[in-house]
Amino acid sequence: MKREKRGAMELSFGMIFSIILIVIFLGFGSYAIIKWIGITNTANVGKFLNDFQNDVNSAWKSAQVSQEKEYPLPSEIDLVCIGNYSGASGTGNDAGLYNELKREYSEGENLIFYPIGSAGGLSSKKIEHLNIQKTIESANPLCIRSINGKIKITLKKDYSDDLVTIKE
Repeated sequence: MKREKRGAMELSFGMIFSIILIVIFLGFGSYAIIKWIGITNTANVGKFLNDFQNDVNSAWKSAQVSQEKEYPLPSEIDLVCIGNYSGASGTGNDAGLYNELKREYSEGENLIFYPIGSAGGLSSKKIEHLNIQKTIESANPLCIRSINGKIKITLKKDYSDDLVTIKE
């Protein structure tokens, strides 16, 4: 009487095909989730830029305003930097970031997210109706730190001002 070896494991074609399909579905599922998170972060940055510009426009149309606004941002963004990047060098506490931020600068833009690339494709933007010169009197760029995914920005405008100033 012959004995068969029982140590060898036999997998049918259907079982191997099922395992391959499971791996493919898990791979595509992971890819889709990562892409969805990226799209959500880009949408949140776009919403911040839209809301911030609307608040600046509202303050600009007012005779006098001094209000602190809080905006949610993706956790990847550490700083929102407002400045004049057409100059030769930066000043203040964040002067070391100036050259890195200047590389993202395009003509007329005055707001840049740091670290570079953390905001997806929306790394810099021109915010209208800002008095950049008055905003950066003490530091160029003026960088506001994101704490727990939120940023607080104070908008100021006095009776004698034509434009809105940002304060920390």
